[in-house]
Amino acid sequence: MRSIRRLLIGIAGLVAVWIGWGVYVSRTTERVPSETVDRFDGGEIRRYPQLVLVETTAENERVAFRRLFRYISGENVRSEDVAMTTPVATRGESISMTAPVRTESAENGVTMAFTLPATDTPERAPTPTDPAVHLVVESPKTVAVRRFSWYATSERVDRQRKRLLERLSERGIERRGQPVVLQYNDPWTPPFLRTNEVEVAIEVPESQLPEDGRRITPE
Repeated sequence: MRSIRRLLIGIAGLVAVWIGWGVYVSRTTERVPSETVDRFDGGEIRRYPQLVLVETTAENERVAFRRLFRYISGENVRSEDVAMTTPVATRGESISMTAPVRTESAENGVTMAFTLPATDTPERAPTPTDPAVHLVVESPKTVAVRRFSWYATSERVDRQRKRLLERLSERGIERRGQPVVLQYNDPWTPPFLRTNEVEVAIEVPESQLPEDGRRITPE
């Protein structure tokens, strides 16, 4: 009985450390800046400023992730470590690891990108030394997102993507491009503490942006 009790105490301690680590990383990792301008049926409309990303195309997401991780770990012209930000964005197949990554399907594999911290402007961001890795400047955009928890499996992502697109269609909001998956946590975060979102860029006339408190989506 005593050995079983010790075992249970040990397991409880490991679970506590696991949860504590997930909370710590979630709170201390820089997030991509954004502004929420509207909410609707489990989703929201969000605006992002200009962003700088480091991007690569590879045969699969693991190879792409390793290339980008090497870049932020010092494989750049200044041999600088670059801070990671969240969320992770994924287009196409979901990735099993959760890091600040954005991935989209490509003809020859996947294209993946990390969003760099706000301090890394186009002029400030260190240039990659790997010719397969590139810096990309993304213009300001307006997106619709739908949040969900647990692991971002293909089935769960497909379900949330369908719901988001249905809600946008009901409101007559046009999307631009394909949805992406945003992942906010590191690989060791407990599933019940994970935050994921399905995101898609949308077409919203400037006159409809709620600068004066108006809603983007019709009632």
